[in-house]
Amino acid sequence: MADEPLVLGIETSCDETGVGIVRGTTLLADAVASSVDTHARFGGVVPEIASRAHLEAMVPTIERALQEAGVSARDLDGIAVTAGPGLAGALLVGVSAAKAYAYALGKPLYGVNHLASHICVDQLEHGRLPEPTMALLVSGGHSSLLLAPDITSDVRPLGATIDDAAGEAFDKIARVLDLGFPGGPVIDRLAKEGDPAAIAFPRGLSGSRDPAYDFSFSGLKTSVARWIEAKRASGEEVPVRDVAASFQEAVVDVLTRKAVRACLDEGVDHLMIGGGVAANSRLRALAQERCEKAGIRLRVPRPKLCTDNGAMVAALGAEMVARNRPASDWELSADSSLPVTDPHVPGAAHAHDHSHDHVHEVSKDNLYS
Repeated sequence: MADEPLVLGIETSCDETGVGIVRGTTLLADAVASSVDTHARFGGVVPEIASRAHLEAMVPTIERALQEAGVSARDLDGIAVTAGPGLAGALLVGVSAAKAYAYALGKPLYGVNHLASHICVDQLEHGRLPEPTMALLVSGGHSSLLLAPDITSDVRPLGATIDDAAGEAFDKIARVLDLGFPGGPVIDRLAKEGDPAAIAFPRGLSGSRDPAYDFSFSGLKTSVARWIEAKRASGEEVPVRDVAASFQEAVVDVLTRKAVRACLDEGVDHLMIGGGVAANSRLRALAQERCEKAGIRLRVPRPKLCTDNGAMVAALGAEMVARNRPASDWELSADSSLPVTDPHVPGAAHAHDHSHDHVHEVSKDNLYS
């Protein structure tokens, strides 16, 4: 195990300051500082507040991760950081910190993709990813079906949300029901006590002529909101638990049906589900049920690894080192709309000349000691 790459990962794409340390596919530390409570009173993430929170949390969270892992920063084989997609200001804090540590330590820097990291984190739970991997990623910002023949260099989008992501829909319906922010956990909890068949809410893009793998939750969100408004207007009490259960069922029904269909169409015998909404208990249960029927093996990381964290970035970084992928150079910048087809950002120097390893030449003296 000692000869496997030891990598520190930094994740700041939204409101979580995540720092993870991984050796190969073994998780050594997963430190998170969340600013979610600060955003709750605004009903959503405020980018400027998130960026400032990352600045304050960065160094203490890195030090906590190193202590938890029982390693010295000098022992690291590389520093990985989310370069995108995400909130531009928040990403910049993480990228700047990663560059500073990499420069001071004389270690290679790897700018990696947030979505590819969400797939790679499953290696920490269930061992090496099969190739190709079929992944359904569902979070506050993304609902995507991805086929990854090689998680470090080849990720192909099969389908994505064309409007609200699944997590956004949960937050918006929670707001209409006055349940607070974030909406996912509270709707999941209330839905357990409700009837998922109580209200027939629509299933977006499920017709025979609709795109097979794309998602749409905007119509569902509007339908649920109007149903609630109609109840309130007539003076009736809104059956919150039944609404939560019926809405949640409409979301996970579409997600799991399309994911299983993609596996069968592509001849892939397993499905990985990741992203914050993958912590949803009904999504996990229905996916398990449908995968078993279709002869597909389901891989879902534990809930803590599904939400944004530094461990997933470290996991992808460790894979980059293990496969000798080129490091990023000092021109690495945050890219808020980094496409999933770019699992990592090698930088200008490497794009043209892989033999010139810019980062590895950095100061031979250890500036960190």
